[in-house]
Amino acid sequence: TPLFVPKTLPSAPAEQRMVLVACGPYTTSDSIAFDPLTDLIEVIVRDRPDVCVLFGPFLDAKHEQVENCQLLGSFAEVFKLCLKMIIEGTRSAGSQLVFVPSLRDVHHDYVYPQPPFLFPELPKDDRPRVHFVSEPCTLDVD
Repeated sequence: TPLFVPKTLPSAPAEQRMVLVACGPYTTSDSIAFDPLTDLIEVIVRDRPDVCVLFGPFLDAKHEQVENCQLLGSFAEVFKLCLKMIIEGTRSAGSQLVFVPSLRDVHHDYVYPQPPFLFPELPKDDRPRVHFVSEPCTLDVD
């Protein structure tokens, strides 16, 4: 006979979480102005999801203006502006942000598996809620 018989405890009901998942590109085909991204930020602020998983591409290598070198800044600068838009625009919602790279992110390493994005300029106050993950990755929400 065993000395210890594990008991199965009734599990507490899991708290419900709202998870928003979006996939880039976050621009229209004829402009790099990130208008669809602005609309997404408005949805995040309105609905206040607990977690937002945002898949790239954030700056699409296949975009016409990227292919024709018609950007006003470097690929990295435009990407950082995109990140700032998302992070600052969703601050009031308090949502956890998860950024997943794409092989079509023009500013990022074109290897698989992909390393997470680097963003050393991330404000200290945002670090607890902003997460950069690799592709592929495993996410454990709660």
